[in-house]
Amino acid sequence: MTVLLWILGILALPLVAFGVWWVAVFVKAFVKADPEAEEEAEKKEEAVRVLGLLPASAQNTSMARPVPAEWSAAQAAARQGEWQPAAALLRSIGEDWNLRSGFVGVIGDVAVDDDTWLLAWENALPDDPDAAVVRAWSTVGLAGKVRGAKRAQHTSQEQFAGFHRTLARAREEIARAVELNPADPTPFVSEISVALGLGYPNSEMNKLWEQIVLRAPHHYDAHYWALQYWCAKWRGSKELAMDFAERAARSAPLGSLLTVLPLVAHFEHDDSDSADVDRTPRMIARVDAALADAAAADPAHPRLPAVRHVLAYFLALQDRHEAAIEQFTMVDGHIGALPWSYKGDPAHYYCHLRDISAAAVVAARNGTAA
Repeated sequence: MTVLLWILGILALPLVAFGVWWVAVFVKAFVKADPEAEEEAEKKEEAVRVLGLLPASAQNTSMARPVPAEWSAAQAAARQGEWQPAAALLRSIGEDWNLRSGFVGVIGDVAVDDDTWLLAWENALPDDPDAAVVRAWSTVGLAGKVRGAKRAQHTSQEQFAGFHRTLARAREEIARAVELNPADPTPFVSEISVALGLGYPNSEMNKLWEQIVLRAPHHYDAHYWALQYWCAKWRGSKELAMDFAERAARSAPLGSLLTVLPLVAHFEHDDSDSADVDRTPRMIARVDAALADAAAADPAHPRLPAVRHVLAYFLALQDRHEAAIEQFTMVDGHIGALPWSYKGDPAHYYCHLRDISAAAVVAARNGTAA
C-alpha cells in the first residue's frame, strides 16, 4: 500500500507543477488585467509629487499638528524634571482659555507617564492654580491609562476598578483647581472626560455645562467633548448631538471654529455607504460656514488644524477638490485627528482620499481628464 501511494505521488507531481504554474499565470494576468487602475495609480503618485505632499509612511498619526516649539521645549524640560518652563508658559498664556486648555493637555500628558517634575512644582508652590489645573488634567489622563485602550470585553475588572477610583480622585483635583482659580474653565473642561468615563446623567452634564459656558461660552475643546457626550455612542442620541451642535454653531462668533460642530455630529452618526448624504445642499452650506469660520480664526488657534482635517474630508467627498487640497496641504504630515483617527489604518485612509483630490486638481490645472 505504501509503495502504491508513493507511485501515485510520483505520477501526481507533473499535475501539481502544472497547477502551480497555472495559478501563477492566472494571478499575474489578473494583477495586470486592469491597465486603467495602474494608470490611475500613476496619476495619483505624480499628483502627490507635483503638489509636494507626503507619502503615508511620513504621516504622524498621533497628532493633528506639530507641537509649537515653546510647548515642545516645556515638555522636554518637564521630562528632565524641570517644571519652571511649563509654569512660565502657563503664566504667559493668561486667560486665553483655548490656548490654556491646549497647553495644559499637552503638558499634562507628560505627567501621566512621570509626575516627578509636577510634584516638585507643587512642593515649591503649594497653592499654585496652574500646577493644580495640570494635576487635575493629568489625573484624568492617568485614569485612561489605568483602564487601557481596549474594548470593555477585553478590560479586566481590576482595570475598571482602578479607572473609577482614579476618576473619583480626578474630581477632587478638579474641585481644588476650581477653588484656586474660580475664573478658569479648564478644570471643568477636563471634567467632561470624567462625565464620559463615569456616565454622568444628562442632568449632571447640564450642570457642568452651565459652569463652562459661564466662564468661556465659545470654548472649542469644551464644545467638542460635550458633543461627544451627547452622541448616541455615549449618553445622547443623533438628535441630541445635532441639536447641541447646531445651537452652538448658530450662537458662535466668526473665528470660534464652532461651525464645524454640525459636520462632526453628522460624521459621528453617519452609517451610510454612500457619499450622497455628504453632498446635500445643507451639508454644502455647513462646509461653507466652517470654511469661513476657519478663514477668520486666529492662525495660532490650537484646534484650527483639527478643523481643517474635517473640512478636507468633506470637501473631498463633495468633489470640491481644489478647496480640499488647500486644506490637505495645510495639515499634511500630521493626521492624528477626526476622521482619520477613526480608521484602522489612518494614514492609508487619509492618503487615499487626499490623493483622489490631488489627481483631480493636477488634471484640472493641466486641462486633462482626472
